[in-house]
Amino acid sequence: MFAGLQELGVANGEDLKETLTNCTEPLKAIEQFQTENGILLPSLQSALPFLDLHGTPRLEFHQSVFDELREKLLERVSAIASEGKAEERYKKLEDLLEKSFPLVKMPSIQPVVMCVMKHLPKVPEKKLKLVMADKDLYKACAVEVKRQIWQDNQALFGDEVSPLLKQYILEKENTLFSSDLSVLHNFFSPSPKMRRQGEVVQKLTQMIGKNVKLYDMVLQFLRTLFLRTRNVHYCTLRAELLMSLHDLDISEICTVDPCHKFTWCLDACIREKFVDNKRARELQGFLDGVKKGQEQVLGDLSMILCDPFAINTLALSTIRHLQELIGQDLLPRESPDLLLLLRMLSLGQGAWDMIDSQIFKEPKMEVDLITKFLPTLMSFGVDDYTFTVDQKLPSEDKGTPPYPSAIPEMFPKFLLEHRIACEIGLYYVLHITKQRNKNALLRLLPSLAETFNDLAFGDIFLHLFTGNLTLLADEFAQEEFCTSLFDNFFLAACSRKENVHRHVLRLLLHLHHKVVPAQLETLQKSLEPTKQSGEAVKELYSQLSEKLELRKPSPAQVADAPSMDLPLPTVPTPAPL
Repeated sequence: MFAGLQELGVANGEDLKETLTNCTEPLKAIEQFQTENGILLPSLQSALPFLDLHGTPRLEFHQSVFDELREKLLERVSAIASEGKAEERYKKLEDLLEKSFPLVKMPSIQPVVMCVMKHLPKVPEKKLKLVMADKDLYKACAVEVKRQIWQDNQALFGDEVSPLLKQYILEKENTLFSSDLSVLHNFFSPSPKMRRQGEVVQKLTQMIGKNVKLYDMVLQFLRTLFLRTRNVHYCTLRAELLMSLHDLDISEICTVDPCHKFTWCLDACIREKFVDNKRARELQGFLDGVKKGQEQVLGDLSMILCDPFAINTLALSTIRHLQELIGQDLLPRESPDLLLLLRMLSLGQGAWDMIDSQIFKEPKMEVDLITKFLPTLMSFGVDDYTFTVDQKLPSEDKGTPPYPSAIPEMFPKFLLEHRIACEIGLYYVLHITKQRNKNALLRLLPSLAETFNDLAFGDIFLHLFTGNLTLLADEFAQEEFCTSLFDNFFLAACSRKENVHRHVLRLLLHLHHKVVPAQLETLQKSLEPTKQSGEAVKELYSQLSEKLELRKPSPAQVADAPSMDLPLPTVPTPAPL
């Protein structure tokens, strides 16, 4: 408790103990110790007995004085750190640290020592090592001091950052499996600025401060984890972290990150959920501006574009462009803006392969994607327009033509073999579902059974798809619709993919009252968890069972109620008058 006082020539508890052990008159010895080590203020000597008369303990008085002096000293340290020339103020702080550091383990003095260290841009290495070696000191020091420790100790910094990264991924996954099913409030609803206010991003931003070395370490952690897990949420964090530093105007980092301006422009597009012509040209300029010998920046740009929020914006913009092309009688290859969107989608989807292989080259665009797949998607849109117009025309004897059900053979093949085609195809399915286009959905649903890397059974698509399906709630009363959706799509993957099982249960928790009763009973049996099922599935199934149990009519209602008909009394015929 009194460690370090002897080094400064100040008597401590051990000195008092020794004095009392060797003295013949303890009371005189105590009085002398108080005089020598008390507050050296002559006017105070006459005031102390007055406090004694009021029953105020000397300890309480000295403690209040000490606290007041400590606050004044802390204020003075902060003032020294902000006034005068940098060289002079840092010299004063270094001298003060040299004098006060021996008392760093003394709880009452420790805040002053830590405050001095906090204001020093470079704490002497010897003292940093002493702080790092003591867990309590390390925990007590300010983040400004920890940054100086971390920048030369990657493993220690990794230990601090790792729990935050795990927390971030868990938060994203919890959002995707949220019990709320809605078109208006889904995974992509929060604005970029709102997302950056999250606890993890704010903590990482504070930990990094203006330290470029720490920023590079975090980016390296994110790249490594992305490669190890293929989890695209690390790409989101990479973009959010850069933009959080941008919000604070940390030019020391923003100016050295070659992705800054590209990410800033893309962030504006994500906010609007659309890439307009002006921003499209800016983004293209950044991509075209990657010079020879600097191709490595493509790895970071691809990671920024692999962020699900970026993919969502690019895919939504692609679908919107395709619709506009239908109205303009133009083909996909005739739209430069569309080709740029495809280029960025391709770069984003190829992020893992690029970083893994360390071959920093833009993926080659598939010609068939532009000349065959996208025109096929446009033809589906034309079919919808044609069918809608036919419905409005006066009916003749032959009746209204049925909705087209045929699918070109190459469509499912594209979804299975081409990643970009699959991504755009899935977003087209989300688009028609959001438009409540049941016919188009039933037409395309069978093609989703087998897709590239099972993207149709990925959490992001299923999260959006189940939310959009709430708009078709009334269709769940149709057996044909339920069979196509559940039997032919969802249930086909439930047994091998637990996440699909969870999403189906989420959907039924919201729409069970709309589903055909016979189908609902079958679904309840099919979705029953196995011994291998996780706790999340068991919990959701339990909630669904409870809801279904509450909807069952009670036995009293089912039993025949007693007849309320009372026999009419016989009335004698009145006698004739």
